[in-house]
Amino acid sequence: MHSDTFRRLWADHDVHAQTTGTKRFHHPVVGDLALDYVVLADEDDPEQSLVIYSPEPASPSAEALGILASWTSATTVAPTPEQTLNPPG
Repeated sequence: MHSDTFRRLWADHDVHAQTTGTKRFHHPVVGDLALDYVVLADEDDPEQSLVIYSPEPASPSAEALGILASWTSATTVAPTPEQTLNPPG
């Protein structure tokens, strides 16, 4: 409040988006995750962006995500040949 520079910067709201970094999450089953992220912006539409999260290879976070991924692949059922040849619809 006593700094003229701070008041000017605060009033300007000159804020740059954080486009890379590490974000920490807590999953109720596998625990803490540290994921690196990168934000890809669409120059044609500044309201749109894509955020990509990835763990450090061979890290505890990568192992935890592998456990979660195994749950989905274990419940996925491959289509039978009949379903492949005659899809519904």
